[in-house]
Amino acid sequence: MTIATTASIRSFLLFGLMFLAWSAFSGTARAQSCSEDMAAFGKSRTTEIEALNAISAAHDKKLDPVAACPHLRKMKDIEAKMAEYMAKNKEWCNIPDDFIAKFKESSVRTAAVAQQACALAAKAKQMQENGGGMGNLAPPPKLPAGPL
Repeated sequence: MTIATTASIRSFLLFGLMFLAWSAFSGTARAQSCSEDMAAFGKSRTTEIEALNAISAAHDKKLDPVAACPHLRKMKDIEAKMAEYMAKNKEWCNIPDDFIAKFKESSVRTAAVAQQACALAAKAKQMQENGGGMGNLAPPPKLPAGPL
């Protein structure tokens, strides 16, 4: 009876140790996967922020909407994908709900800035095509030709 009990305890302990080892390995793999994914998003986002900073520096610390629009759109898309990833994998990656909520608020502000900049860029482009903003005005009257 003692031998049978010892054998069942051994198998139970062996199973328990295997489960613990699997849990530790999967937890490490899970954390590594999350950090790699978030690092990739972060790198893309940082690239766009650096481009926007360069545009701002080139224009006396003011953001040129025409040059900034494509970068802001990319950043908006990256942040939307990041927010979706965080919401989808919050348990898997151990991301707190308040962090996700704050990030979503930030991405909404980024989207609003992108929309404003791109609207200004479209207006600037339209003004350039219309000859510097004169497209909405009537043409100047013709002066009479000939002797007065």
